[in-house]
Amino acid sequence: PNVCALQQVMGTKKKYFSTCRNWYRGAICGKKATVLYECCPGYMKLEGMRGCPAVAPIDHVYGTLGLVKATSTQRYADISKLRPEIEGSGSFTFFAPSNDAWELLDETVRSALVSNVNIELFNALHYHMTFKRLLTKDLRNGMQVTSMYNDLGLQINHYSNGVVTVNCARIIHGNQIATNGVVHVIDRVISAVGNTILDVIEVDDDLTTLSDMAQNTGLLEKLGKPGHYTLFAPTNEAFESLGSEVLERLQSDKKVLEALLNFHLLDSVQCSEAIMAGSSYETMEGNNIEIGCDGESLTVNGIKMVLKKDIVTTNGVVHLIDQVLMPDSAKQVMELVGSSQSTFGDMVSELGLSAAMRPEVEYTLLAPLNTVFNDEVMSMDQSLLRIILENHILKSKIVLGQLYNGQRLETIGGKLLRVFIYRTAVCIENSCLIRGSKEGSNGALHLMRTLLKPAEKTMFEILTENEGFKIFLSLMEAADLTDLLKQEGDFTLFAPSDKAFSGLSDSDFVLLKSDINALRTILLYHINNGIFIGGGLEAGVTNLLKSLQGSNLKIMFANKTMLVNSVQVPESDIMATNGVIHFVNQVLYPGDIPVGSQDLLTLLKRLITYMQIKYISGFRYQEIPLTFMKRIITRVVQEVPDVTKVTRVIQGEPSITKVTRVIEGQPSTTTVTRFIEGQPSISKVTRVIEGQPSITKVTRVVSGPQYSVNTGTTNIDLEGADLSEIANIEGNPNFGSERLTKIIQEGSSRRTKPRVLG
Repeated sequence: PNVCALQQVMGTKKKYFSTCRNWYRGAICGKKATVLYECCPGYMKLEGMRGCPAVAPIDHVYGTLGLVKATSTQRYADISKLRPEIEGSGSFTFFAPSNDAWELLDETVRSALVSNVNIELFNALHYHMTFKRLLTKDLRNGMQVTSMYNDLGLQINHYSNGVVTVNCARIIHGNQIATNGVVHVIDRVISAVGNTILDVIEVDDDLTTLSDMAQNTGLLEKLGKPGHYTLFAPTNEAFESLGSEVLERLQSDKKVLEALLNFHLLDSVQCSEAIMAGSSYETMEGNNIEIGCDGESLTVNGIKMVLKKDIVTTNGVVHLIDQVLMPDSAKQVMELVGSSQSTFGDMVSELGLSAAMRPEVEYTLLAPLNTVFNDEVMSMDQSLLRIILENHILKSKIVLGQLYNGQRLETIGGKLLRVFIYRTAVCIENSCLIRGSKEGSNGALHLMRTLLKPAEKTMFEILTENEGFKIFLSLMEAADLTDLLKQEGDFTLFAPSDKAFSGLSDSDFVLLKSDINALRTILLYHINNGIFIGGGLEAGVTNLLKSLQGSNLKIMFANKTMLVNSVQVPESDIMATNGVIHFVNQVLYPGDIPVGSQDLLTLLKRLITYMQIKYISGFRYQEIPLTFMKRIITRVVQEVPDVTKVTRVIQGEPSITKVTRVIEGQPSTTTVTRFIEGQPSISKVTRVIEGQPSITKVTRVVSGPQYSVNTGTTNIDLEGADLSEIANIEGNPNFGSERLTKIIQEGSSRRTKPRVLG
């Protein structure tokens, strides 16, 4: 009875009174631990008896220090003249350093305390005391206890693993009751705390870079206010190791810098002595880090990086680290690539795709796992592999929460990828996402199970080029359903190969095609609305998909194999622009639809072996409304002819203006050309050009002497005029306008004379 269990790290004196749920690890900070049994506080052994049956004698605080073997503290209480106080009346809690704790204290500090016994040692011991009895159950996480030295505070933390700390000193033996209080033995000597985390950063010469960055983001002010924080503070050397280019990028973006610094800050106090194994903690940035230990060393994300631990302040604790913790939110998109996708990252770099990705532009990486890049993929022509990898880089930043069903994502190669949302999966084309999406400063990364194969052809084109589905295509044509395979849409097709129809004769096909309603019932049972790929189906359970015929298909995905109505799918996830195709080698038939013809029943039994088909004599197949078929309507739009108005100003030469007049006569027509001299003329022409019918309007303005203004066409009867002299007017200097006028007048006078009739 009255025995308490504790763990001890093998090879050390370190003992932990922790909750039993931590024992299963069998180790503390990576070191093997054994379970010990000791008398619980207040009890003691008796010779010859099991357990701890006797009640330990109770004494005042000074005497109790001896009972718990804190003899060094007891001796310093004597030297400092504290003994009378802790032997007297009162109600004290004494956090008494163990003998080992005093040995761990720096020799110079310890000597200074002892040599100045009247002040320093007395004050130091008073700082380990509070004027109130507090058992470990009363020491709540985050509480501050007022010490007996200048009312300075003691920072209490009570962790879920059972560890209780005082200013990050662990209670290794607690609750030893005294007549005037209680004694808790702790594993180190604690010193008075009066500084905030802000004060620590500002006075430490190794933290000047951190101080400047914190000042720029406003974080520094926050660290000077009350709170319960843990800061993993990178030293100047840690920041320098990032390189000037990265430092410049971080400091130029306030949002990124703020995320970086908050990633080093916890909204809780994590003392090193409370860490027994690796545990995940949420940072102020929002993502988690793992804090663990390796022997006496504190680790962050599994790396020994802590140079100095447990710098206790009034608002938390500081641990100095020699590396900068880089959150995803502060990384460039290519920096998000992890070890499980390293091959993808290497190939993107080698093929020049990463060099073309500008830091100010946002991208999304759809990164396949390393196992995807097998020998077949790696032996591809590099130009083809580059095209494949381009399909895995989106032109914008799309985080997991922004993906929705039916969404189209554009790649840097110009391809559009479709998004499918299922109950337990998110898929892009033929590949589904796995856990591990990340968001960076200029992009996001999603882990993909397989290489993406964007659709380029319709279901009809795929089946035609395959040449293994000729019978199915001929039946679709007979049922007038071929357009369904060509039209736009989102369908899932379980396409029966020619093997599914092996052994059928020509007369069998005639029978199949003889009843179009029966044929459509069978064919449309192979197709359903919506795109369902193997990785999107919930594994190990039956997924019901309603076919276009109306009955359900029963789909199961297990052990990387798809089954439809218990029929194995040998090849799945062939993506088409209007859906997805899964190949099957059997014809599928709806189990709830009977057959009414003995001949058809006999035929179907030869095709369908995975189920029993019901027979009801005289049953007739119902016509299925083809509401899912799309009409293709061609509209011819005739454009209205354009009307163009053009104004041209034509300036003539300072020369002769030529006018051509057509003079009709009977029985002949003579063309007369007149030369009219005048001033240099300017012709202004306005053209209005219309569409069909074409109309051209010309207005001509001719400047010159009055007698020369003639436009249009004049018809003059020249019957009786002698035109022999004017056979050639143009270019004849002896033939002027007066001569022409005279000839015309003579012709007119002759025509007006009376004729003599004989």
